[in-house]
Amino acid sequence: MSTIITKDGTQIFYKDWGTGRPVVFSHGWPLNADAWDTQMLFLVQHGFRVIAHDRRGHGRSDQPFQGNDMDTYADDLAALLDALDLHEATLVGHSTGGGEVAHYIGRHGTKRVAKAVLIGAVPPIMIKTEANPNGLPLDVFDGIRKGVAENRPQFYRDLATPFFGFNRPEAKVSQGAIDAFVIQGMAGSIYGQYQCIHEFSEVDYTEDLKKIDVPTLILHGDDDQIVPIDNAGRLSAKIVKNATLKVYAGASHGMCVVNADQVNADLLAFLQS
Repeated sequence: MSTIITKDGTQIFYKDWGTGRPVVFSHGWPLNADAWDTQMLFLVQHGFRVIAHDRRGHGRSDQPFQGNDMDTYADDLAALLDALDLHEATLVGHSTGGGEVAHYIGRHGTKRVAKAVLIGAVPPIMIKTEANPNGLPLDVFDGIRKGVAENRPQFYRDLATPFFGFNRPEAKVSQGAIDAFVIQGMAGSIYGQYQCIHEFSEVDYTEDLKKIDVPTLILHGDDDQIVPIDNAGRLSAKIVKNATLKVYAGASHGMCVVNADQVNADLLAFLQS
């Protein structure tokens, strides 16, 4: 397996295919780099170098007790970009991975980055606060913690249905997509994934978004039941200086799977622009 070792000794797994301009993917919770397979296959076939890692505590990366926080996730991403000596990279983040991309730029700048893409991403902040009165209440995320702690396999199986919008009357349910979601989730560390819930729900990425100074594409479904567009994509598009928001009518949080052809086409057009 291709891996790097971070400064605290954690081994991070990654995929690295192709030889063109680099596109680096950061996955959502509780998944791993395999969540990007459709996008990676498509873009490598169109001449791009595609790279995706498993976040610590997820997938094939180590499951350390320490570092299950967004500062360390962003630093792990920086370690990967540094180890591969990437330049003019496009960073693509879905859901929690969108927070990772934003926080990477907030902490490390854009010296290695040409463009950014946020897909169904959690920034600026998901939880309800005085500054974010329309956010989701804490008990939503406490419920996620309860589900992970008490019966993680069943919780992930149940979560996959609204994640992909398979609970909508017109949905074409894919059992394969549900099974892949559960398999990816169960490959990770219960401890790391439990700790990560705080990072996607209660961390405020507003200041990170303000530091993004490269062209940014924001894709979000207006039927996202996991990360509602009004609390996320639409707000982020107002904060990021050079952002383009594209709303997918009726699309779910799992748009990279359910709407893969459209996502792939939009990524390619943005990369070629």
